[in-house]
Amino acid sequence: MKIGIVCYPTFGGSGVVATELGKALAKNGHQIHFITYQQPPRLDFFSENVFYHEVNIPTYPLFQYAPYESALTSEMVNVVQNEDVDLLHVHYAIPHASAAYMAKMILRSQGRTVPVVTTLHGTDITLVGKDASYEPVVTFSINESDGVTSVSENLRQDTYAHFNVHREIEVIPNFIDLSRFKRQKKDHFKLAICPNGEKLIVHTSNFRRVKRIDDAVMVFYHVQQEMPAKLLLVGDGPERARIERLVRDLGIYDQVRFLGKLDAVEEVLSVADLFLMPSENESFGLAALEAMACEVPVISSNAGGLPELNVQGVSGFLSPVGDVDDMVKNALYVLDDVNLPTFQANALARAQEFELSKILPLYEAYYERVLQESTAKV
Repeated sequence: MKIGIVCYPTFGGSGVVATELGKALAKNGHQIHFITYQQPPRLDFFSENVFYHEVNIPTYPLFQYAPYESALTSEMVNVVQNEDVDLLHVHYAIPHASAAYMAKMILRSQGRTVPVVTTLHGTDITLVGKDASYEPVVTFSINESDGVTSVSENLRQDTYAHFNVHREIEVIPNFIDLSRFKRQKKDHFKLAICPNGEKLIVHTSNFRRVKRIDDAVMVFYHVQQEMPAKLLLVGDGPERARIERLVRDLGIYDQVRFLGKLDAVEEVLSVADLFLMPSENESFGLAALEAMACEVPVISSNAGGLPELNVQGVSGFLSPVGDVDDMVKNALYVLDDVNLPTFQANALARAQEFELSKILPLYEAYYERVLQESTAKV
């Protein structure tokens, strides 16, 4: 198949999933055309089946805001026409699903039929999509897609609850490439950060308020009072300055490192003992899955799709959102030297259930089904 993939070129979950999916499909012999305004961070071109088409966004004095959706629509039309693309797969509903609908209508007027699959990732539904400014467009675009998937059952149900969607939504969970995300021998790195054998706790995110990074810091603050520990904060975003002030105010700045955005996050996870994800909402929890694949147990909230990933008392523990005391209790239990090896083994076993080779065929089968149904309608 020739597949056009539209995504945000970001470190966030939707961009990562779209990029990794495209790369895996290319390895399986499909021709993949990425369509976005910038090269995705995890995209490389060491495959004859991977192509990148940059969306050119012209600037004119007339526009207060550049019309990205129109430029994206035009580029999708051009790629389908010039590359004979069979199917468009758009990740994150806003504005990709509506742009894809426009592209589909333009192509139809020219006698060309191309089906569109929309994957819902989370905040496009749970946060941004619910805004009255976007809701009618999001609802229409989902209903007009030829196929719709979500990354968790929780997100599927949330979509039905808050939008007048009558299309069937297929749940295809996020996945992990275990050939990349695995525990590596990085003893020198661990020694540099924890020279006295401290336990190493990690949090990664886009540093937005919904991630509740202050809860992660407070969990660490109480844990380090009970045992020697260090905290690594990976990522960047609008909350970083506030979190840095909090760390200083708590007097633990020497025990916390801000690493910023990292491409090779698996190297950090390889030396971690515990991963914190106290989010207010998570449609799936891809960062937690990456940690589990590196044999790192997870202390998380029970928000959104996290209970579908993190198994209570097995791969880690779940706590109510904001319940720092419960997270501290659970973290200390997991970090106990008697318990930690069991949780590490369980975390890896759970991650193996989401291995790429198990999830990729679900997408391929779904594409085939959508193409067959689209052909039958013509």
